[in-house]
Amino acid sequence: MSNLLFQTIDQISREKGIDPQIVIHAIEDAIVVASRKYFKSNEELRGRINSETGEIDVFAVRKVVDNVTNPVREISLDEARTVKPDAQLEEEIEFLKPTAVLGRIAAQMAKQVIFQKVREAERESVYAEYHKHVGETVNCVVKRFENGDIIVELGKTEGKLPKREQSRLENFSVSDRLRVIIIKVEKTSKGPQVIVSRTDPSLVQHLFQTEVPEIYDGTVQVRSIAREAGERTKIAVISREKDVDPVGACVGMKGTRVQSIIRELRGEKIDIIQWNDDVVTFATNAISPAKISRVSIVDSSEKIMEMVVEDSQLSLAIGKKGQNVRLASKLIGWRIDIKSEEEKRAEVENQMNQMQESAPTPLENMPGLTPTLVQKLNAAGIGTVEQLADLAPEDLQNIPGIGEKTIEKISDALSEYYTKSQAYQDEMERLTQQHMFRKDEPVPEPQPAESVKETAEEKVPEE
Repeated sequence: MSNLLFQTIDQISREKGIDPQIVIHAIEDAIVVASRKYFKSNEELRGRINSETGEIDVFAVRKVVDNVTNPVREISLDEARTVKPDAQLEEEIEFLKPTAVLGRIAAQMAKQVIFQKVREAERESVYAEYHKHVGETVNCVVKRFENGDIIVELGKTEGKLPKREQSRLENFSVSDRLRVIIIKVEKTSKGPQVIVSRTDPSLVQHLFQTEVPEIYDGTVQVRSIAREAGERTKIAVISREKDVDPVGACVGMKGTRVQSIIRELRGEKIDIIQWNDDVVTFATNAISPAKISRVSIVDSSEKIMEMVVEDSQLSLAIGKKGQNVRLASKLIGWRIDIKSEEEKRAEVENQMNQMQESAPTPLENMPGLTPTLVQKLNAAGIGTVEQLADLAPEDLQNIPGIGEKTIEKISDALSEYYTKSQAYQDEMERLTQQHMFRKDEPVPEPQPAESVKETAEEKVPEE
């Protein structure tokens, strides 16, 4: 009898994947519930399996006290010593209760309690097992479809692949085998629910670890991944050894490695980018296949950068519905603003014009002009620097007392004034100090807006 009982307990434990002690405790709790229902008393009952006979014994427990106030749960010291001669105060004395009289109803109730306890233990076991595997890739089999969700067989339990976690390129049938990543395990009234995904970016990383030995052994590291499932993925890699090309290792001979991953993802495009610690170089790599003219850091604290591209490269840099720049932004962790050369040129001109129109500067505040010259200009109705900059050399020659030498002096003063202006300094800082570069030609120096110097030099002959 004993061997048969414990063999049954061991079999249940293996089938359900739970600790045998949990089954034993469930049986002991079940017999206590059945006994309490049968005897209809308030006694404190305790169940225990006899390891020798295999019988399930039930005991009524009473505490030894000086003054008995609850005879059902307490016993005096003298009475306790008639049962156990060495009994002491506060000790618990057990009295065996008959179990043969429990009957069929009590046995049925015990059976239900055992099933309930085992089911709860099984749920906890499944939750504990799969909860520690969150973020890992597992193989599974498609079992059925429920309202757009796919139910997959994971082994001991079922997993759910929600519609939002499915790639739009993929279609599956019952019994199809696929690889998924466990993203979370939820506790529900029906037991633990394992949620799996085919759109999580880490799935791509696990696929690369499987296909690329250099990633598996740590020679090549995956630093960042940006993915829009069913469309495109950008993955940034770096090599720990100088003689190993990280991009070439991921692509493989004639593209065999990356093509294997693309087939697993049902044709999703994959861009493999080389990581660089310099954010400007990394951003230039990330925006590929578009070619960048120059990059500038707008705000390093807020992680905002600006890219300028040739007009013909603008649509390629932005990508379909903004996908290329959006993925590049996710990959590097910066906000990217892309502008064409024409847009940037118009923006700079607009800033210079706004500077002129917003705050007119009196001639007295511009260095390089003598008080006498200022008086002559004021007499001609010219009172601000902006008005003076708008005049052509011919207009200045018509002012009494102003000749060719004075026009040159005025032109030099205007050029120096605009060179020292805040708008000019901001433009220079954007071009030279904020990592701006151009691969094919040197950085151009912005010209002072509305300067009459060049025109004056063209008009005035050399002396």
